[in-house]
Amino acid sequence: MKKNEIKSLTVEQLKEQIAVEKDRLQKLKFAHAISPVENPMRIRTSRKLIAQLLTELTIKEKPGQA
Repeated sequence: MKKNEIKSLTVEQLKEQIAVEKDRLQKLKFAHAISPVENPMRIRTSRKLIAQLLTELTIKEKPGQA
């Protein structure tokens, strides 16, 4: 996801996307523990995306802080 796509999501969509990405990350970690995944950079990109989503969620939930 691009940054402008993340910024256009609503709070509910952000929460839903975070749950999906956390589930995907957990599956990737399990698959990597059993046998190395084809592209281990996917784990890093998934973690980064979760962090970006959480940051945007925090910004949207606390508009008075920014």
